[in-house]
Amino acid sequence: MPNTSPILIAGLGNPGPDYAQTRHNAGFWFADAVADRYKGAWKVDSKFFGETSRVKIEGVDVLLLKPSTFMNRSGQSVQAMMNFYKLSADALLAAHDELDMPAGQVRLKLGGGHGGHNGLRDIHKPLGDGYRRLRVGIGHPGNKNLVLNYVLARPSKADEQLIRTGIDNAVNALPVWLSQTWEKAMNQLHTS
Repeated sequence: MPNTSPILIAGLGNPGPDYAQTRHNAGFWFADAVADRYKGAWKVDSKFFGETSRVKIEGVDVLLLKPSTFMNRSGQSVQAMMNFYKLSADALLAAHDELDMPAGQVRLKLGGGHGGHNGLRDIHKPLGDGYRRLRVGIGHPGNKNLVLNYVLARPSKADEQLIRTGIDNAVNALPVWLSQTWEKAMNQLHTS
């Protein structure tokens, strides 16, 4: 049965030009790709502590959010928007970078832990773990001591192309979720 209630897609990242092209902003890249595909325009909205846009996909009202609170405070922005629109946790799709997957691999997930991701950790505080995620693989530097510099650096051209291709595949799966089922969207995305 198709979804008819509004959903919120929150792309996680850090605001500003210094971070725009970094691996940690893969969630922003996804939100931008959705807005581009469905002709959404971004505007700064201080009551939601970020940039917002609104599009229709398969007749479903899709709210888009890029928090300006920096990654570690993503929950403040997400919670403000969810409270305003009276959305339940399962109406949220949080798109984020994922160290534990190769660059360009993308996976949908419902529920679970935050896996040490600071943006997800901050969303967990007000919402718990019952929301949807889009995990955008960025690869791992191979040593935990190198992670901070790695996520805050720009990927190689080859890795960036893989990540953007994965994001395109994820955007292609959205209409399947919204007009059919989450499981069918997962199946399409995970086999692409």
